[in-house]
Amino acid sequence: MALEHALLVALSERPAAGLDLARRFERSIGFFWHATHQQIYRVLARMEADGWLDREFVEQSDRPTKKVYAVSEQGRRVLADWLATPTPLEPLRSDLAVKMRGASRGDREAVLAVVRGNLADHRTRLAHYDQLAARDYPVPAELSGQDLDSYLVLRGGIRLEEFWIGWLEEYLLAYADTPSDHPVPEGAR
Repeated sequence: MALEHALLVALSERPAAGLDLARRFERSIGFFWHATHQQIYRVLARMEADGWLDREFVEQSDRPTKKVYAVSEQGRRVLADWLATPTPLEPLRSDLAVKMRGASRGDREAVLAVVRGNLADHRTRLAHYDQLAARDYPVPAELSGQDLDSYLVLRGGIRLEEFWIGWLEEYLLAYADTPSDHPVPEGAR
């Protein structure tokens, strides 16, 4: 996926100025597709030049005029084509997994500290996702269309965080009070 496609999805949901889009992006799509504000502005300019976006100038009384972007007809076609294109299986690239695998060749306690830190981060993210689900989708069975799509992506994020938490807890449990020269407990294999 290119950043352009993520921005087309976000702008299809609601037109926005660059700064508003960057803020929305951080609170939603940004959880699984990272982009800096500078990248977003640069790509918006390119998308507009390519005809994928329409731009409207909106006067503001207490601020400079802002540019509000919306997906053009050509942009809708590009998005529809991209949505229909098969997506290859995404490979897992994890520095943490490589560190966990190589821990016996270095300072295991340092790796365990890194694992604990990552576990805390995943727990924090899961709590945030759970809060969003409770706030924004209190009755999932009543959802349809865009709301159902957004909820199901959020559920994917929740399940992914639950996976990471379970896996990291298992790793830490395997080494709890276990000297590094002893085999891993049977239940942790």
